[in-house]
Amino acid sequence: MSIALYNKTTRECNAIITKRYSTSFSLGIKMLGRQYQNGIYSIYGYVRLGDEIVDSFHGHDQKQLFEEYERDTWLAIERKISTNPIIHSFQEVYHQYNIDRELLVAFLHSMKLDLEEQKYDAELFEKYIHGSAEVVGLMCLKVFCDGNEEMYERLMQPAKKLGSALQKVNFLRDIKDDFSDKGRIYFPHLDFSKFDKKAKEIIEDDIQQEFDDALEGIKQLPDGSRIGVYIAYKYYTKLFKKIRRKKPQQVLKGRIRINNLLKLFILTKSFARYKLNLL
Repeated sequence: MSIALYNKTTRECNAIITKRYSTSFSLGIKMLGRQYQNGIYSIYGYVRLGDEIVDSFHGHDQKQLFEEYERDTWLAIERKISTNPIIHSFQEVYHQYNIDRELLVAFLHSMKLDLEEQKYDAELFEKYIHGSAEVVGLMCLKVFCDGNEEMYERLMQPAKKLGSALQKVNFLRDIKDDFSDKGRIYFPHLDFSKFDKKAKEIIEDDIQQEFDDALEGIKQLPDGSRIGVYIAYKYYTKLFKKIRRKKPQQVLKGRIRINNLLKLFILTKSFARYKLNLL
């Protein structure tokens, strides 16, 4: 029996992780052309595992677990195989689409920052956002461009802006849980006890500008990838608008969500706009 069955099974493992952990991204990926789906599932499954190690594996030696995850990643890339199905599927995509090593280094560095309490100034926050979000957008862009380096270079900045905006929306949505459960405040110089209208608006204006910049890049993506990314963009901008309507104290009370019915509406409306060439 060839390794093809193992390869197929590891890709399916990453698809399962994506579907279990993120209904919004799952909806977007399902709308991608089939040629892109395995690659994006494999990237998401891999980064999700890293994020879960530092965020959710409480009661275990998270630092040791992450060191093993990082070690196994580099071994898999060197050997082009891993007995860890999540990492194996990712290394396939890493080699197939010639993902830059620096992107992976930056991602692993940002994840390690979450293993210890940090006080984020503007410089460290920028590095964290780059490694935890922007590089993920760039990895996905590598899949969408599929060797077209001119397109990749042209769309790099919008892809980074989208990744950054999505991450910052997550931070804003989860600001209470991050502080209460993990002692984290990501936004530079933000005093949790003094999170007022002005502080909230400064963060929101920055996010809005990144979404605006990202949309221009989304419009230029290849046909098979554009609708899937646009759906993820619409879901998060809808969530962002909901957050903007909330007062600071309401945001501090708990996580803000988009219900499944609204997600379905966003999917249907986005697909209709795509078909009518109204993006």
